[in-house]
This record gives sequence, C-alpha cells and structure tokens, in this order.
Amino acid sequence: MVSNVLSTPQVPEQQEQATLEEEKVGVGAYVSLFFAVCFFSGVFYKMPEAYRWLGAFDFTTLIGKFGSISGASSFVGSGGVSARAGFLFALSLVPGVMLALGLLEVLSYYGALKAAQKLMTPLLKPILGVPGVTGLALITDLQSTDAGAALTKGLLDTGKIDKKNLVVMSAWQYAGAGLVNNYFSIASALFFAFLVPVWIPLVVMFCLKFVGGVFVRVCLTTFYKKDFQNE
Repeated sequence: MVSNVLSTPQVPEQQEQATLEEEKVGVGAYVSLFFAVCFFSGVFYKMPEAYRWLGAFDFTTLIGKFGSISGASSFVGSGGVSARAGFLFALSLVPGVMLALGLLEVLSYYGALKAAQKLMTPLLKPILGVPGVTGLALITDLQSTDAGAALTKGLLDTGKIDKKNLVVMSAWQYAGAGLVNNYFSIASALFFAFLVPVWIPLVVMFCLKFVGGVFVRVCLTTFYKKDFQNE
C-alpha cells in the first residue's frame, strides 16, 4: 500500500518506451512500411528505361499531371489573380493530398505506422527529438510538400506529436522541400556540368535537412524553452 502511494507516474519517454516494448509488430507491418518508404521516398522516380515499370509504385509518377487548356500549362491557366486564382491553385493540390492520405490509411491498417514507430524512434528521437511515427511524414516530404504537410497535420490532430515536434518537423521539411522531385525535375538540366556524381549533392542536401532540424531543436530547448513549458 505504501509502495503504491509513493510510486511516481511514468514520464512520457518511459511510457513511450514501454509501449514500444509491449506492442508487437508483425512481418506484415514491416512489409507495409517498406512499401511506404519506397513509394514516398522517390526510389522508383526517374528509373532507367529497363526498369521504368517500377514508376507505377512511385508517388509522383502515380499522381500524374494535369492536361492543358487553350495553351495554358494546366487547367489552372495563367494570369489569374485574387481569390479565384487561389481557389484553382488549392484545387490543384487536392489529388496528391488525397492520394497520400488515402494510402496512409491503408498502410496504417496493415501496421506501417507501428513499424515506423518501432524502427525510426531510435534514429529520430536522439537527433530531432521527434517520435518514429513521424518518419512517414518526413519521407513523404521528399517528393511532395503538400502531402507531407497533410500527414504532419494529421499527426498533430490525433495527438501523436506536440507543437514542439511540429516546429522541428516543419524546419526539416521546409529546407529542401520536395527534395527528390525538385532535384530531378529542375537540377537535371545541369547534370552535364556537374563535377561530382549526381547523387552527391542530393545526399548533401538531405543531410543538411537534419542540420536545420537539429538547429531549430536546439533553439527551442534554449532560447524558446519557456514557450513550450506547458506542452
């Protein structure tokens, strides 16, 4: 009885660790996570001709592109202003966000988020201070900033992350947003002038995303520590 009275409640880190130990993740969950990583990370984006069929399992390839109307680049057109232009731009983001959220629900059903929580927490927690469940949102940002933002908002709305985690994740995502997609779509025009293999700048930019995330995390735990005391 005395021990029950004197016992102290578990801190969030201990509760999270206990949950990871108690919760068993099956093989299907890891397969689901592996598919999610390949689908959202851009591994199958811009594959060589012999393996072009793998693009069917890539997020950017699967969402496709809009057709053009009367010479415009897409149905959004050109020269639009004010609320109507903003509405059409927002409408153009719907397919990618819906596809990402819909697929995430399916993958979550098969345990992808549980597998991500277990595998990625030992990596992301010490570096960025965020739980492993955020891994898919960060990976998705490599191809689509909109889908990555939608997944991040979903994590916040369901209570899986707090506002401090949100700020750190946003810093990671903002630096080099849509990295894989933009790199191969825009920088590819300069590949012929590169003095190093094309994958080296990509790796450097990916590492710098973590540098930015760590810098913001340090700022939040020092200069802005009081802003998150009630979190």
